[in-house]
Amino acid sequence: MSTNTLSKETELRLTEFFNNSIDSKSMAKTIRQVNFLIALNAIREDGFMKTETVNIEDGFFWLNELAEILDPYLVIE
Repeated sequence: MSTNTLSKETELRLTEFFNNSIDSKSMAKTIRQVNFLIALNAIREDGFMKTETVNIEDGFFWLNELAEILDPYLVIE
């Protein structure tokens, strides 16, 4: 896990992105949809990304983490 903090420039760009381009709930939904398609492709025998399985696993995890930050969906009560 990284402990780096975001630069002010990065914070400003992210804020501008979510204020002017897409709201956080829509972005989280998009991330989840893309992750579903990636996971579906990864489990298919004829999937075109078979050689990238390790990278897909890591990316899937981190994209889900980002989606949860943007719009918590899997909160355990």
